[in-house]
Amino acid sequence: MKPRPVSNPPNPWDTTAVEYLEEIPPAKLEVLEDHSREVLGRNDSPDVGFTWSVNPYRGCLHACAYCYARPYHEYLGFGAGTDFETKLVVKPKAAELLRAAFERKSWKGESVAFSGVTDCYQPLEASLRLTRACLEVCAEYRNPVGIITKGPLIERDLDVLTTLAQEARLSVYITLPFHDEQVARAMEPYVATPRRRLQTVERLAAAGITVGVAVAPVIPGLNDEDMVRVLTAAREAGATRAFYTLLRLPGPVQAVFEERLREKLPLRAERVLHRIRETRGGELNDARFRVRMRGEGLYADTIHKLFHTTARRVGLNTTWSMEEEEKESPFRRPMKPGTQLSFF
Repeated sequence: MKPRPVSNPPNPWDTTAVEYLEEIPPAKLEVLEDHSREVLGRNDSPDVGFTWSVNPYRGCLHACAYCYARPYHEYLGFGAGTDFETKLVVKPKAAELLRAAFERKSWKGESVAFSGVTDCYQPLEASLRLTRACLEVCAEYRNPVGIITKGPLIERDLDVLTTLAQEARLSVYITLPFHDEQVARAMEPYVATPRRRLQTVERLAAAGITVGVAVAPVIPGLNDEDMVRVLTAAREAGATRAFYTLLRLPGPVQAVFEERLREKLPLRAERVLHRIRETRGGELNDARFRVRMRGEGLYADTIHKLFHTTARRVGLNTTWSMEEEEKESPFRRPMKPGTQLSFF
């Protein structure tokens, strides 16, 4: 990761602010521990297709300009800009806490989503292995799992994933919003290239894993033109499902996104911002439930139709809700605690 100067939008939760009068220092990587007593997060949003999620990491080295999770970092007293990308918070006891949750009599074996907030296979996972440890617990209890990630590191865990697919239920979505590698590098600088992510789709599919693509986010005027190529290439690689979400720019994400857009793609910036406003009633963001993921207006409707028409043509199922997947394939009852499986 190249050194970058500290740059964060103002944090509304801080009572003080830092202003550098001379040279701005570089943002340095820091790894901090979170010793929360719970690891399962409950989602009540009607726009998201899962109820329970596990996020072993907060903040993300991928540094995607559009990441909707940036505001969560402000609740920790950090910034949503370079702090989100370099001050990373990890949950070292994530697997232990997940096991405790599964042991409760109230737990019904519902699906658990990984990467509901930040990527569970971001670079730190290579050494910390927190996601793998949690997946091993899910496999031991035969608990259904859904994963959304940009990280080819998921290939490392094919043994655990295969066990989950055979013994419980597993679906994996690889996030693939861009086909153009230069544009992808501008907006998501530390993520594997689109071509490499398609290889991950291919390898997961070859291993018998149900794999889909998340065309997320679709940025009007920037990558909506990539949608046909992304969906076609994903299907050829073995994907069977797909979903999309429209770009959201909540709170400080708007400032981070616009700054990156103007810096990296200056000739396209005004057109992109204009198109975003076309889908958001003249604004850059619309936080209303049931609208925020899709947008409104002619341009948003055109994106919606293009996605679904293309998906049907190439043979991709557009059901992405984990609850809907449960209806198609009811999960098995959890195993008795202590049962050992072959991958250990």
